[in-house]
Amino acid sequence: MEARAYLKYARIAPRKVQIVLDLIRNKPVNVAMAILKHTPKAACEPLEKLL
Repeated sequence: MEARAYLKYARIAPRKVQIVLDLIRNKPVNVAMAILKHTPKAACEPLEKLL
């Protein structure tokens, strides 16, 4: 099943978020959450809440 989530009004540059999104795109949710927990980027926190 596919789902789509939108993150609006995040106070971080889209280019910085795109770097992290490229790491987790097309991965299962549990793998994506593990990647976000162990990646030291500021964009990981809002994306983790979004998932």
